Amino acid sequence: VQLQASGGGLVQAGGSLRLSCAASGSISSINGMGWYRQAPGKQREPVVTITSRGGTNYADSVKGRFTISRDNAKNTLYLQMDSLKPEDTAIYYCNAVRTEFPYSFWGQGTKVTVSS
Repeated sequence: VQLQASGGGLVQAGGSLRLSCAASGSISSINGMGWYRQAPGKQREPVVTITSRGGTNYADSVKGRFTISRDNAKNTLYLQMDSLKPEDTAIYYCNAVRTEFPYSFWGQGTKVTVSS
């Protein structure tokens, strides 16, 4: 499985961005996907995950502001980010998991910078 993330950039506080993650390879083996982020000097943390059945789990810090979605026809995962805050500044990574080895795949990351 290969993941290609895009859509990051510089935005003012209160603005919006949409991240995309294009998946290729053994798509049918994927059980779940998600977005994670890593701010400077901090550990990578989950932002939101989505199961193959559509169940979602958002971090409390982004609930009501971020929305995950997917287009199965395009094998693409999205993250709509609204009402962005400076603390959302991070490198955002998409992730895919499955029950066979290798169990987890990561995209290359896309940088989001929110200015105050």
